[in-house]
Amino acid sequence: MAKITMLKMDGTEAGTIELKDEIFGIEPNQDAVHAVVVNYLANQRQGTQSAKTRSEVRGGGRKPFRQKGTGRHRQGSSTDPSQVGGGIVFAPKPRDYRYAVPKKLKRLALKSALSAKVQDNEMIVLDEIKFDAPKTKEMVKMLQNVKAGKKALIVTAEKDENVVKSAANIPGVRTALVGTMNVYEIVTAGSFIVTKEAVEKIQEVYA
Repeated sequence: MAKITMLKMDGTEAGTIELKDEIFGIEPNQDAVHAVVVNYLANQRQGTQSAKTRSEVRGGGRKPFRQKGTGRHRQGSSTDPSQVGGGIVFAPKPRDYRYAVPKKLKRLALKSALSAKVQDNEMIVLDEIKFDAPKTKEMVKMLQNVKAGKKALIVTAEKDENVVKSAANIPGVRTALVGTMNVYEIVTAGSFIVTKEAVEKIQEVYA
């Protein structure tokens, strides 16, 4: 088992914590991570875009101008895609972009993302994150103390409104629970900040 230094909110050391190799020490599978990230982004698409085809636009019927003698190209309908106000070729229509990926692939991708954070020294473990009240200033101070990057994902074991609200107004900083964190957020975060309790829960769930 690998060991990682645990920090307090003021940036000082608070001992070490052991990380299970089967979760935080595997060889990252980039193909699995890529597949799950693409799936996540596809599932976020609304799919509401729509345009009219030549059968749906207003107009048509009579020939817009005579076949010869005008100096213009021959045309049989004002709904033709080449005409101003005509229909769109292969017009996009509302559709559902969602699709599913295997659970084993999701699990492998998550473990790969977590292991990559450890290998790249982008994982920060805190003994606890606790605020008496929602304070953005206190959250900024904590992030500076632990030398977090501009983009950070803060993961806790249980929902704490004070933590969530303290981070809500900081650009690039997101919060999540162990059960709601996803591969995309982990990969795109410059710093993966997780509490000791959350690490223990991750190792309990994914071991």
